[in-house]
Amino acid sequence: MAEQSSAQEKSPQREWKLSTAVGPAYPEGKAGEAWARLISERSGARFAVKHFPGATLAQRDPAREFAGLRDGAIDLAVGSAVNWASQVKELNLFALPWLFADHAALERALAGEIGARLSKALEDAGVVSIASTPGAFQQLATRRPVHAPADLAGLRLRAPVSRLYIETLLALGAVPAGMSASDARGALSRGGLDGEVLGVAAFGAARLYANGVSHLLVWDGFADALFFAVNRELWLTLSAADRELVRQAANDAALARLAREGTGVTRLTRAGKQPFRERTRAVYERWSAVVGEDLVRAAEETVR
Repeated sequence: MAEQSSAQEKSPQREWKLSTAVGPAYPEGKAGEAWARLISERSGARFAVKHFPGATLAQRDPAREFAGLRDGAIDLAVGSAVNWASQVKELNLFALPWLFADHAALERALAGEIGARLSKALEDAGVVSIASTPGAFQQLATRRPVHAPADLAGLRLRAPVSRLYIETLLALGAVPAGMSASDARGALSRGGLDGEVLGVAAFGAARLYANGVSHLLVWDGFADALFFAVNRELWLTLSAADRELVRQAANDAALARLAREGTGVTRLTRAGKQPFRERTRAVYERWSAVVGEDLVRAAEETVR
């Protein structure tokens, strides 16, 4: 009987499905891959975790990922704030244009009251957030150099499917198109786009410079954050020790970095960012009301 009990303790439970919107070539996908591996290793294979990159558990639509996690089709996920913001409005905080100056400001926000309030918002929406980390700032890759808002006039730019991104780019005079990264690759190769809003690692992984998109403006226009989250029903079945194991594995899941090459890079100074910030101020204020004025003002105080 004792041997049977021991065998049951060592045998894995059902396989957990872990989702990320992108693959391991990107920081988000790399973090998901690492989290799955660490849980499996540290549990002695009691918990078998399979990583599903590319939003394959959500019909390849990152915007559907949060609903899958909430409803149980997905057990764990490393999700980007921009992809989950349509389900949890408070996460639009990170896309408020030029709110966060750098990763240090993001880290302060996530480590303090702001992070706690966002975790509560996620839990209220149906999932348990157990760790978070700054994501990639969204930069601007274009076929021609951009130095000032006037340079964006008429540029056809792909952006994540986000009303806040779209309104910000419209305010700058661009012609934005909300579409998936995979759809954008085809549009860029056909000449249907002049550029894209994306992270530096994504720029390198997609090799946009091969399609003539060879100018990168490091404007830090939109921030992002990654949330390590668990389906609430699954979380409730775990013992305190297993919750700590999963949480610590999330905290240890790595940051990933990718090199970039063949690109002319322009990095805006604080003064250089100011004209972009002023041009998009009305969008910022309008979306502050959506996110929650008190949350935005608390974030402004934190980064200040």
